[in-house]
Amino acid sequence: MAELLAQFPRAGTIEWIGVRPVRRQPMRILQEAEIKDFGLVGDHRTKAGKRAVTLIQAEHLPVIASLVGRGEIDPALLRRNVVVSGINVLGLKDRTFKLGTATLQGKGLCAPCSRMEDEFGIGGYNAMRGHGGIIATVIEEGAIRLGDKLEFIA
Repeated sequence: MAELLAQFPRAGTIEWIGVRPVRRQPMRILQEAEIKDFGLVGDHRTKAGKRAVTLIQAEHLPVIASLVGRGEIDPALLRRNVVVSGINVLGLKDRTFKLGTATLQGKGLCAPCSRMEDEFGIGGYNAMRGHGGIIATVIEEGAIRLGDKLEFIA
């Protein structure tokens, strides 16, 4: 089983980057960002921890949109830092991976928050369940930009 869990068909690609300079305020969309031990520079986080960077899978966005009755959704509404395509981010839990030039370790699922009800109406929280992505800690600082790869290490 360990061998199966360590194999991905291909690398992922960064499709979207965002930060929240202040909690409960709109996201700022970026083309590139520096990742420090506390997370993305410009985000509201100031201390290193297991929630330093949040990632969500681009392939889940249409699912969430469908569940809340919309044609599409703006990734900024989901309040995650990075949207990646082409890789199952849930498979990165407890794994080390490169995101651009930074090295991260997946720490767990990124559960939805009550703000999803504000953004999407009744049921928004449940629409996000199982589709919220992962949280990650920073192992090695680096930089990311749109189009960079997410590559599994170990």
